[in-house]
Amino acid sequence: MMRVGQIVNTLLLREFVSAFFLAMRYFFGAKPTINYPFEKGPVSPRFRGEHALRRYPNGEERCIACKLCEAICPAQAITIEAGPRQNDGTRRTVRYDIDMVKCIYCGFCQEACPVDAIVEGPNFEFATETREELYFSKEKLLSNGDRWEREIAANLAADAPYR
Repeated sequence: MMRVGQIVNTLLLREFVSAFFLAMRYFFGAKPTINYPFEKGPVSPRFRGEHALRRYPNGEERCIACKLCEAICPAQAITIEAGPRQNDGTRRTVRYDIDMVKCIYCGFCQEACPVDAIVEGPNFEFATETREELYFSKEKLLSNGDRWEREIAANLAADAPYR
């Protein structure tokens, strides 16, 4: 009859061997990590990154200054001032500022916009050295929209069947 110490040693050896082979399987298998700055992983079409203001294909701004995004923002990070357009007299934004320090990336502004003017784009790499760079003006938001328009339109089209 085996003694209790021998049984425990046998069980420990069996556990050690199985753990060792499990570790070796992962050690020699494909690596799950990526080399980040040079390789980037997939980003969901619903990803909420850097904000952008979009334009229509003719170059006109989409924003109609309805101020729904400003009203729905729980962090009160959006400030809008409206004025008449010069060519046809309709409303437009004179000032559209987002304080990205306050923003919680909830996406309510994008959902509230009736014309898809304000969107949260695919860019997640917008670190800054100072807080002042995180105050986005209308010009910065429009340049983001121009830069990321192709990706934003593709993401909105990919997500449309699920809304």
